Amino acid sequence: MKKIRFDDGWEFTDQPRGFLNPNAGYQPVTLPHDISITKPRNKNHPTGGGGGFAWSGVVTYRKKLHVPAEWQGQSVQLEFEGVYMNAEVSVNENIAAFHPYGYTSFLADLTPYLTYGSENTISVVVNNSAQPNSRWYSGTGIYRHVWLRLGGGVHIRPWGVFVTTPQVSEAASSVAVAVDLANRAEAEAAVSLRSTVRDLSGRQLARVETPVRLAAGSNAQASQSLRVEGVKLWSVDEPNLYRLVCEVVAGERVIDSEETTFGFRTFSVDAVNGFRLNGVPLKLKGGCVHHDNGLLGSASYDRAEERKIELMKSAGYNAIRCAHNPPAPAMLDACDRLGMLVIDETFDCWRMGKNSNDYHLYFEDWWQRDTQSMVLRDRNHPSIILWSIGNEVSERTGVSDGYAWCQRQADFVRSLDPTRLVTSAVPFLFESIPAPSGEQPAAPPDEDMINQFFDTLLTAPANPADDRWGNLTRPFFQHLDVGGYNYLHKRYATDGERFAGRVIAGTETWPHQAYDSWEETRRLPHVIGDFVWTSLDYLGESGIGMVTYDKAGGSFINQDVWPYHLANCGDFDICGFKRPQSYFRDILWGVRAQPFIGVLDPQDHGKKIRFNHWGWEPVIDSWTFPGSEGRPTQVDVYSAAEEVELRLNGAPLDRKPLVKNKATFEVTYTPGTLEAVAFSKGQEAGRAALKTASAPAALRLTADRTALKAEFGDLAYVTVEVVDRDGAVVKHAAPEVSASVSGAGDLLAFGAANPLTEELYTADRRKAFQGRLMAVVRANGQAGEIRLQVSAEGLKGAELSLQTD
Repeated sequence: MKKIRFDDGWEFTDQPRGFLNPNAGYQPVTLPHDISITKPRNKNHPTGGGGGFAWSGVVTYRKKLHVPAEWQGQSVQLEFEGVYMNAEVSVNENIAAFHPYGYTSFLADLTPYLTYGSENTISVVVNNSAQPNSRWYSGTGIYRHVWLRLGGGVHIRPWGVFVTTPQVSEAASSVAVAVDLANRAEAEAAVSLRSTVRDLSGRQLARVETPVRLAAGSNAQASQSLRVEGVKLWSVDEPNLYRLVCEVVAGERVIDSEETTFGFRTFSVDAVNGFRLNGVPLKLKGGCVHHDNGLLGSASYDRAEERKIELMKSAGYNAIRCAHNPPAPAMLDACDRLGMLVIDETFDCWRMGKNSNDYHLYFEDWWQRDTQSMVLRDRNHPSIILWSIGNEVSERTGVSDGYAWCQRQADFVRSLDPTRLVTSAVPFLFESIPAPSGEQPAAPPDEDMINQFFDTLLTAPANPADDRWGNLTRPFFQHLDVGGYNYLHKRYATDGERFAGRVIAGTETWPHQAYDSWEETRRLPHVIGDFVWTSLDYLGESGIGMVTYDKAGGSFINQDVWPYHLANCGDFDICGFKRPQSYFRDILWGVRAQPFIGVLDPQDHGKKIRFNHWGWEPVIDSWTFPGSEGRPTQVDVYSAAEEVELRLNGAPLDRKPLVKNKATFEVTYTPGTLEAVAFSKGQEAGRAALKTASAPAALRLTADRTALKAEFGDLAYVTVEVVDRDGAVVKHAAPEVSASVSGAGDLLAFGAANPLTEELYTADRRKAFQGRLMAVVRANGQAGEIRLQVSAEGLKGAELSLQTD
């Protein structure tokens, strides 16, 4: 079917019962659109800390569509990539589709309700009012693309092309094609299906044509096979892609076509050899990724999705786990292009819910349709290696017929795609977490107690008979090809022996346990990879990685965290800036050779600092702390070397061995240069230095790219830094900065990674955090110049020019 972007020309309103009132304050909007990110957060919003204290409610969208008379007899459908949630699509006041799940793509057939030769009104009511329904920030609205699909009497059904590569080698490979066809005509149709494999330059590599007969009003599947010589394999280092063009031909005329991007690659998994891509062993260096785009909320712009993958590739990642739902198609396209392996996941819950209004209310009626949506839409992406049927579902222990539901879903996925493997992420037993004891009111356990509990609970008992977790989950894992283990790296070795043949993926691991979990992953062949929670920080699940000072408790046990609205557990913060734990992982994975120096603010030295395993020491790469001269502080150095020497203004302070790639020093703050020199076998192995900055003097702008496409929605991410007279970033500076955009674009978002602020991400004024902000500039579709200007009181302003063409 012809696929036309359908994002512009919409209007929306969030006024009560707006869908019944044509004059209910509609405003123009071009999709994607997340209304929640545009509204103030509030501690009383029913989304709570889990949902980032975001606004939620009912939003109505409408759009006019002129339908030419010549469309009569054709199939006219809308494809919605993602609407959160409870989407009701109407055409001329006729309900065409209802879709409750906010993360799967769905189709609305407009054909029966259209008036030809005139304007038609399309309405979409989005109902996210029943809260809480998510454990993280969901956003509200039509937050991904919408497409108009137009097909003739005989056409290829949406998501109806399935391309596989049964035999793969650089010398000669086979391509198997299965195409679902539909005949909407009232008479039998005789057509042919012509399929062509091309490389990305357009060069034809193979072609086949097959006659097909379809009865009136029927669907049929046509299967074909092609042989292709001299292909280049797809891998994480060389993600070579090809295109399959399928055409429906009637006589000499092409009446429908569909283009599919795919790759030639093989992979295998077993407990002896682990994961192999194209026959080469590969450990998955993975990160979990939520659907939001940080400062943009859930609005899914193609460039935002691509940038997420670029950031992860730059940090050594080769795999992501989509948490805990199917991602935007643009993100999977980026994974294909850039070489990132993917675990694609359906649900965060099944029949047993985690929130009162979450997907468990719809699961039994909708699981099959939503699973089918994910698999059919995504199955041609070479980046995808595993389908996950759930995250930390309560049914994992067999309750609520959990074992049968696991088998039912796994088998259904295999029926749709027999070429990939099935997993599900299984954690510890939550009911084992200790509750406060003693007389009421009981004080909550602090993070030290929780961490100690985790460290003891998650080890497998020596006696298999005492292994309650292992015994309860064994029947669940029997239906999976790969066992997803969440926070259970202490079980990897034992379970590899206890459950013969079990292949394990660390589907969630703690940032602060990175060294131990990666070492277990690296040394055990039956463990194929490690997926940290998380690679990118996200909105909601507020404060799961928060740090407290001289205060017991934290978000894991106490959700009263307002105005904390970020998770604070990503390697990258929500602006895309690297956090200290990302540098630690760089060293762990061999991405970085030189040491990293992280310094605790001397004002916090001596305080009782608490955080759980999702958190990290609150250090920053700065040696600028005005007013703290002469005060002691903590300095952490990360390095893969044997030992490290710390020097201050050229004078050695101390030399220590590195334990698990880390050494900690106590240093008296003195302005100047703090230097770490790493040694292995007595030879220098790398060095790094921090220099004290002077007073803030100016703002500096740096864009991730200065040339944009003249298409609405292309983005430039512009880093705003507070610098001193020498251009050094002043990390303690937090001025309020104003931003403005003129020309062929606008300011889409402006923010910083401060988890405690109440500021909006869509305003044009924000305070810097750790001396930085991020401005996201959006092209408006016109060719020309975009100018970004920033200013702050007492600082020299800056401006930047971007070009669109």
